[in-house]
Amino acid sequence: MDDGTGGGENPSSDEVDEIQQAWLRERPGTPVSSIGVITRIWHIAKLLEDDRRATMLELGMDASTRTLLSTLRRAGPPYRLSAGELAKRCRVSAGAISQQTARAERDGHVRRVKSTSDRRGVYVELTEAGHELIERTVGDLLEHEETLVSALSPAERDQLADLLRILLSDLDRRARR
Repeated sequence: MDDGTGGGENPSSDEVDEIQQAWLRERPGTPVSSIGVITRIWHIAKLLEDDRRATMLELGMDASTRTLLSTLRRAGPPYRLSAGELAKRCRVSAGAISQQTARAERDGHVRRVKSTSDRRGVYVELTEAGHELIERTVGDLLEHEETLVSALSPAERDQLADLLRILLSDLDRRARR
């Protein structure tokens, strides 16, 4: 059992290895090395998504609101982005960002501001209440998520982050084609 100090179990095999071996047995010659990466990423993503949802519930905020407010907060003063840029950075559609913005605006966390240079342009801006909410929650969330990667040493975290960056960049490139 992991005690949060980085000394968790280091399994020599897991259910993903069993899946990989079963496909090798059932379909000899079929390339299966991707299973070791992709299936583990799927399993990790599901566990992290469930954990984040539960953590955000404890912190009193849903995940999409956290993503919206965090994205505006990270933009720096004046904590304002166009709806298009916000959708791109949040990795959601324009329709989804419109709905999220409307909900956050109704809750007083953001406001829509007309562009002074382009009369059709509209920006989404973090309000003081939204700024306070994200400041109150982001530290707790990130401290909690540090514990989720504590089984990895700092060097292992850096190595994994580098490898995932390469994979993500290639997958993004393929998706844009």
